[in-house]
Amino acid sequence: MKLATLKQGGRDGTLIVVDRTLTRYTPVPQIAATLQAALDNWEQVAPQLQTVYDALNRNEVADAKPFDSQAVHSPLPRAYQWADGSAYVNHVELVRRARGAELPASFWTDPLMYQGGSDSFIGPRDDIPVPSEEWGIDLEAEIAVITGDLPIGATPEQTAGAIRLLMLVNDVSLRNLIPGELAKGFGFFQSKPASAFSPVAVTPDELGDAWQDTKVHRPLTVHLNGKLFGNPDAGTDMTFNFAQLVAHVTKSREVEAGSIIGSGTVSNKQGNLHGSSIENGGVGYCCLAEVRMYETIETGAPQTPFLKYGDTVKIEMLDAQGQSIFGAIEQRVVPNS
Repeated sequence: MKLATLKQGGRDGTLIVVDRTLTRYTPVPQIAATLQAALDNWEQVAPQLQTVYDALNRNEVADAKPFDSQAVHSPLPRAYQWADGSAYVNHVELVRRARGAELPASFWTDPLMYQGGSDSFIGPRDDIPVPSEEWGIDLEAEIAVITGDLPIGATPEQTAGAIRLLMLVNDVSLRNLIPGELAKGFGFFQSKPASAFSPVAVTPDELGDAWQDTKVHRPLTVHLNGKLFGNPDAGTDMTFNFAQLVAHVTKSREVEAGSIIGSGTVSNKQGNLHGSSIENGGVGYCCLAEVRMYETIETGAPQTPFLKYGDTVKIEMLDAQGQSIFGAIEQRVVPNS
C-alpha cells in the first residue's frame, strides 16, 4: 500500500491512503490520525489500511479526492530517529581517492552511519532554503526504510521483518562545511540541513520482484534543471542491504517504531569520468560530489559547480511499466529568507 501525510491537522499532518497510480487518496482518521500513530500500532492498523487501499484501487471509495504531491509533507514530517548509512562503498571510495586517502578494509564489513536531524523534514515539493551558495550545496538521492520496534542486538533476519515502509530521500549536504566539521572528530551537524522524502511511503510488497534481499532493484532517476543527471540501479553495488543497516543501528540501542534508516547516496561502479556520465553512455550520478570526484581524479580539479539559487532537483523511481512508485521529489534551491 501507499501512504502519505497531508499538510493539515497540526505539525504531524493527516494520514492518507493513496492509490497505486498516485492519482486519488482518502483520509483515514477512523484508523489512525498520523503515520506515526499507524506505525505505533502497525499489527492492528496495517490490515485496516490495506482494506482501504484495496478499495481505492477498485474505485470503491466514493469520496476519494485527487492526489496532489504539492499538498503533502514528507510521509513523516518529523521522526524519532533519522540515521543515514553509506551502503554504496563505491561512493565512499571515490571521495577518498579524490583526496589521496586509502579506503580502510573495515569499510567493506562495517557500514558507515551518522545520526541526522529528524525534528523537522521538508516536503517533497518544498524549496531547499540555504543561507549561502558558498557552502557547497549538493543533493544526495537515496532510498530509506521506516522500521517498527526492534530490540538491542537484533539480527538481520529480525530487522528484515521490521521494515514497514520505503521512501526516496534527498539528503541535502553542504559540502564546503563538511571538512571543518569532520576535522573536529565529531561528525556531521551544520553540514546536514533538513532532508526531504518522497510524497508517499510504500510497503515492500508494492515493489514486487524489485524487492529482493532487502534491496530495491530499480534505477533511481535524478534530473538537474530538467536534464537527466543520473539513473543508477539501486540494487547494484549496494554493499550493505537494509536489513544489515538496521541491524547496525541496533548494536547498542533499541530502535523505536518510526525510525528512518537511509541507504546513503546510490552509486554504481563505472569505468572513468568519460564513461560514467549519462552523455557518454554511463548511468550518471546521484550527487554532484561524485562527478566532482571523477573530475579531480582524472584532471586534478573539480569542474562541475555545486547547486546555485534557482537550480532544480527531481528524484524519482519508476516501476517496470513506467509508473512512478513513490512520486517525485521536486525541489528548488532558494536563499534562506
